[in-house]
Amino acid sequence: MALLKLTSPHAHTTQNTGNVMQLVLLATIPGALALTAFFGWGTLINVVIASIVAVGCEATIMHLRKRPVMFYLRDCSALVTAVLLGLALPPLAPWWLVLVGTSFAIVIAKHLYGGLGYNPFNPAMVGYVVLLISFPVQMTSWPAPMPLYPEGTDAPGLWQSLQMVLPFFNESVDAFTAATPLDTFKHNTGLLVEQLYQSDPLYSQADWAGVGWEWANLGFLAGGCFLLYRKVFTWHAPVSMLVALALCSALFYDGGSSVSHGSPVLHLLSGATMLGAFFIVTDPVTSATSNRGRMIYGALVGVLIFIIRSWGSYPDAMAFAVLLMNFAAPLIDNYTLPRTYGHKKPRKATEKATDTKD
Repeated sequence: MALLKLTSPHAHTTQNTGNVMQLVLLATIPGALALTAFFGWGTLINVVIASIVAVGCEATIMHLRKRPVMFYLRDCSALVTAVLLGLALPPLAPWWLVLVGTSFAIVIAKHLYGGLGYNPFNPAMVGYVVLLISFPVQMTSWPAPMPLYPEGTDAPGLWQSLQMVLPFFNESVDAFTAATPLDTFKHNTGLLVEQLYQSDPLYSQADWAGVGWEWANLGFLAGGCFLLYRKVFTWHAPVSMLVALALCSALFYDGGSSVSHGSPVLHLLSGATMLGAFFIVTDPVTSATSNRGRMIYGALVGVLIFIIRSWGSYPDAMAFAVLLMNFAAPLIDNYTLPRTYGHKKPRKATEKATDTKD
């Protein structure tokens, strides 16, 4: 008897969750190096502290739930949350700030809902927003980029940075702080854009959009392109987010008046734009599932970022925009489900599935 071999319409890949998460961690390296080069050791210290706390919280929760601890630690999802949050926090943030944000992200935003795959909101962004609302002073205290330090003043080294961050060092070490490019632009008081760019060294010594920030964003862009090349995610969400943000900023850019909301280049290469586009918006758990849904999801994130940056109270709106769209992702999925294999028309998620072809 001849046997007919049936092939499935599904795509197969050798990548598992652990491999994907490791690729994501690898892709953050260019952006992390750029942040370290311009803002000092604080970013790497944030990442190390957050990683230790995240792994500890993950192991504790798995033990309490009587699950195999090492099995869940090997998927590296807790490390990814820790690294993304550590990169988003201001360098040289006090140790307790990183501890509170990371613990909340892992214990509440992730495991309160059942763990990886069940959390409706991006854990790193939940932790970030909790910190921003609860501790606004610490969350807006960014160190000045090292090229802007006064002549003859050295930036804090590794040991001095540890003295600023950790509690068991008694020496007091000062660091220079400065407003971010988006914050400086938002609180512009009557200067034309050209005048602001000429008078503020944060812009005048930069190539496009703020000393240090532009290179950090380009670093995360490079990491995102690497992930696209490795097919960790599709282009739909990040590209649609960036295009929507660029179009909104171009549409409302008035050529550089004192009330300008900023050029597309400023919005694309400042703040957490590229980190959000390629490492946050692409989260497969909390974003839309279909390609069409991802495009809608990403575009709306980009629109919300511009609205909050321009007319809201927070200069960088990535976390708020992502969490708002996490709310909307199930609704987007309901109307953008792909066509079931063998059927002519797609169905809504709320419709009852049938075995008959349309």
